[in-house]
Amino acid sequence: MKQAKLTISLFLNYFIFAILLNSVGTVILQVQKNFGVSETGASVLEGFKDLSIAISSFLIASFIVRIGYKRAMQLALLMVTLMCLLMPSIPAFWSVKLLFACIGVGFALIKITVFATIGLLVNNEKEHSSFMNYLESFFMIGVLTGGFIFAYFVDDTNPLSTEWFKVYYLLGGLSLLALILLSSSIIDESAIASAKQRRLSNDFVDMIKLIGLPVVLVFIVNAFLYVLIEQSIMSWLPTFNNKVLQLPTALSIQMATILAASTALGRFTAGVVLKKINWYLVVVVCLIVAAGLVLVSMPMANAAKGKPVTGWSDAPLVAYLFPFIGFLLAPIYPAINSVILSTLPKEKHAPMSGLIVVFSALGGTTGSIITGTVFHHFDGQTAFYFSLIPIGILIVFLTLFRSIRNKMTV
Repeated sequence: MKQAKLTISLFLNYFIFAILLNSVGTVILQVQKNFGVSETGASVLEGFKDLSIAISSFLIASFIVRIGYKRAMQLALLMVTLMCLLMPSIPAFWSVKLLFACIGVGFALIKITVFATIGLLVNNEKEHSSFMNYLESFFMIGVLTGGFIFAYFVDDTNPLSTEWFKVYYLLGGLSLLALILLSSSIIDESAIASAKQRRLSNDFVDMIKLIGLPVVLVFIVNAFLYVLIEQSIMSWLPTFNNKVLQLPTALSIQMATILAASTALGRFTAGVVLKKINWYLVVVVCLIVAAGLVLVSMPMANAAKGKPVTGWSDAPLVAYLFPFIGFLLAPIYPAINSVILSTLPKEKHAPMSGLIVVFSALGGTTGSIITGTVFHHFDGQTAFYFSLIPIGILIVFLTLFRSIRNKMTV
């Protein structure tokens, strides 16, 4: 592995956006309290985040090589830094929507360039898969950290208080620190120098052509389904804890971080396991066990209703058990991303990363809106039972993905 300083910078960039992106679950809960927004209305925040990711990724992925990986990341961090520092002065639902739109655009720039930069740092497919899992595990550490940071700023004694907006001063400072570190790092982009000389129209056409490859098309379905499952759970777990398990608001946010912690642990473990065991076996077994956990946990949630909870010690068992679905889902996304990127030449990594971001974002929005709608019209258990459907479909398409990919490497 080359350039330790650059590697640290990539991890820190991912860490910052992990906190910002996955604060959406906490913010969904808070805007319902502060601004009288319904579950269905609050679910649009996922759309502002993910659709901005999808649209900007589609528009910039084909020519991000021309901008340069480092410049693209600097632009993303600068935009988010400024927006975060402004937020405490404009506490309103419209400003929250604008914030998540900016976060989405910034993350599109960050994710495409980070994924593409990995190809410049590693030497083979196993290193790529391992690095990807370590990176994604650090992302989940950011999610875990963010949960506790936001919970610290939430006032349980005054549900209508907007003082929690001050958390964005801290996040703006962290983003500024990441920008300074990145600016002092060096990225050797000589391996993609030839791609910078190509016509822009050719770059865009090539990105579209990637979708026509069977292996890429099937991969896109897998990425969409995975993020649909992950975000439907992650974005709505704080609300589930608060409205179904009847935990206090701050505790609901804090206990949702168990999901992030278990996901981080799962991806770190996968970084080791995938060096020795075939990726397909690992992810299919994880999906089957995850489905079993849903079937066990939801009846427990129903039984826990009506019991008063004041802290971690008297929280129901399901509040601890269900979030471990993160450990089981954790290896899937980094593994399939690594497989598809390792299949393609390095000059295709940036446009392929763009497609990953686009369809992942669409999956996240779809999952959150469906879950929010079901949550509003039925209940939290029914909303999470819904995840069993995409889990089953995902197993089928992962099998097809492996089959097509294996034929390409024969």
